[in-house]
Amino acid sequence: MAIAYSNFIFSEEGNWQTGKALLCEQGKIVGWVNDKDIPTKYDTVDLRGAYLHPALIDLQIYAGNGKVFLQNPNPETIAAVYQYCLSGGAAHFMITLPTVSEETMFKGMDAVNEYWKSGGKGLLGLHLEGPYIDPAKKGAHLEQYIQVPTPQKVKELLKRANGAVKMMTIAPQHASKEIIELLKEHQVLISAGHSNTSYEIATEAFENGIPAATHLFNAMSPFESRSPGMVGAIFDHSKVCSSVVADGVHVSFDAIRISKKIMGQRLFLITDAVDENPVGDYVYLRGKDRFVSATGVLSGSCLTMLQAVKNCVTHVGISAHEALKMGSEYPAKLVQRLDLAQLKPGAQANFMIFDESFQLVSMILDGLPKE
Repeated sequence: MAIAYSNFIFSEEGNWQTGKALLCEQGKIVGWVNDKDIPTKYDTVDLRGAYLHPALIDLQIYAGNGKVFLQNPNPETIAAVYQYCLSGGAAHFMITLPTVSEETMFKGMDAVNEYWKSGGKGLLGLHLEGPYIDPAKKGAHLEQYIQVPTPQKVKELLKRANGAVKMMTIAPQHASKEIIELLKEHQVLISAGHSNTSYEIATEAFENGIPAATHLFNAMSPFESRSPGMVGAIFDHSKVCSSVVADGVHVSFDAIRISKKIMGQRLFLITDAVDENPVGDYVYLRGKDRFVSATGVLSGSCLTMLQAVKNCVTHVGISAHEALKMGSEYPAKLVQRLDLAQLKPGAQANFMIFDESFQLVSMILDGLPKE
């Protein structure tokens, strides 16, 4: 089906532009033309002056629409989380597990591969936030499942995963050169996190090839006058990116503003979203603006990606153009899928339509309006 989307506002080089139409065929973007020059073979969809932007990308999400992946690690849960992502402007995501039992971890791996085999949409892979983390900064993770990695353990884990694991959060002190290279050989994005390590050890891990860090400020050694910690190492390294949970709870909006000044394009958004889960190893209880564990430890957000973007604009003071990149282009670069964040010929036609209040109007998936 050939569709031309017209009468919308889009971001180009930091400016809002109008007067163009976006042509889509067979799930792909074909090109751009002036609104007045749409070829007759295209059915025109008038977006009535709304904003059009590439769909957002969430590299860390645990649950959505009443389904929690660690509690029910199956393709049906992944599908429910995908629908939650879409409700907040994200068409691509990493389903995430915290530090869990090997049984749950293996079920999660199998669920990812089953979802892919069934033609499942949107899923980039499994993000294992653990088990190779530091008990001193476990946060809401369960200590009984934390492990210390060896190259052999990691090899066995990756073999069992059968390609499902695409991202792993690991404490820098556990990330030897051999383990880093092993993960890279299996196309696993490595992210440093959940660690009380020193500035020096974190910096060494970054120099050895870890390209990212998990939820800036949360569950990591802080920046102090005589001990810059992991936060300082992230700030100081010119190439290391970090996710941040922009809900004003995990991190204050002032801290995000300061971090953005330091890090620039290296800072990107995640939701770290969970959902109500009153039973099992991990209990998630809903508060007004957060989820907590049974003992009251902060354990996840209520965010969508579009809400995170809006928060960066309205509460942090970041421009809308830049905040949108933090939710799309920057994570896309990190997973080496820049095509997911581009409106260029040949790219998959996945984009979101939203209004001036950052309320989602609709999602366009494979060139067609989502029903």
